[in-house]
Amino acid sequence: MSSDEVEAIRRFSGFADIYNQFRPSPPDELSNLLTQFAGMEAPELVVDLGCGTGLSTRYWAGRARRVIGIEPSPDMLREAQAQPPLPNVSYQAGYGHQTGLPYYCADIVTCCEALHWMEPQATFAEVVRLLRPGGVFAWFNSLEPVIVPWKADEAYRRYQRRVEALDDQRGVTRSGLKWPKEEYVKCLEANFRHTGQFQLHQVIWGNAERLIGSATTKSGVQGLLKMGVHEVEQALDDLRADLRRFMGEEARPWYLSWEGRLGIK
Repeated sequence: MSSDEVEAIRRFSGFADIYNQFRPSPPDELSNLLTQFAGMEAPELVVDLGCGTGLSTRYWAGRARRVIGIEPSPDMLREAQAQPPLPNVSYQAGYGHQTGLPYYCADIVTCCEALHWMEPQATFAEVVRLLRPGGVFAWFNSLEPVIVPWKADEAYRRYQRRVEALDDQRGVTRSGLKWPKEEYVKCLEANFRHTGQFQLHQVIWGNAERLIGSATTKSGVQGLLKMGVHEVEQALDDLRADLRRFMGEEARPWYLSWEGRLGIK
């Protein structure tokens, strides 16, 4: 196991239950987009790379005949497997560049909020190996939500700036992001006959506690907490106080956008 693989496992250990509880699932329209590009209403197999606790894998349970989530972190994999079983969903240990699945087995391969931790060339080579001709690959990430009321949104932005400054000082996220986005885009364009970008949107309802929980699932925040950086704990406490004041227990809408890229083999 390489040092990068060890680091990937360490980075996502110790908070799988929180991750599963508070992270969002992909937007409904994603499956419509990808199945139309794949030319089939119900794909025979979707492979989800870096599936974490399976949020982006279970998403396909009613949309594909079979779904396999691939995850390197034992903690995340255990949490995924502990969820209520679905007959067409399974999980297995593996990496984006080394899944152990057969050639040309997948109609769609996805990577939700995880590709930026993976080595580009080897991962894209594996994606191409997995996809049948005409299959679709998509990688996508959620952006920070816009929250109602605006004072809660302002408090959340203030918290984000504090955490980002701490993260930059300690180099927590920077240490794991070894390849620039341009490298992934270059690999996508080199390996697929058609590529494109997309943006999708969804509205999520949540109260102050859900937003605080979501804030703690970021790997940079978890990295700072593991390092014992007390300033991030203070930032979370301040955010909790602000959100309870401005949001209370009432569920409010969050306007969440996702951006991604896709390729047709």
